[in-house]
Amino acid sequence: MNNTIRQLRKAKKLSQEELANLCQVTRQTINAIENNKYDPTLKLAFDMAFVLDTTVDKLFLYENTIYEK
Repeated sequence: MNNTIRQLRKAKKLSQEELANLCQVTRQTINAIENNKYDPTLKLAFDMAFVLDTTVDKLFLYENTIYEK
């Protein structure tokens, strides 16, 4: 799932390590999420949104692939 984590993290001048520590996960987890290789749990998504001062729906860019017009 595409996301805006890297841009928001850099705007707050946070490293991946710092964001990871604030969210109580590893830097590798943040890296994987930023690179669309891992979808976070709902709790982690809310934690990241809180730390990055945004909302989950602004953090992750949902593309509807279920319903085709």
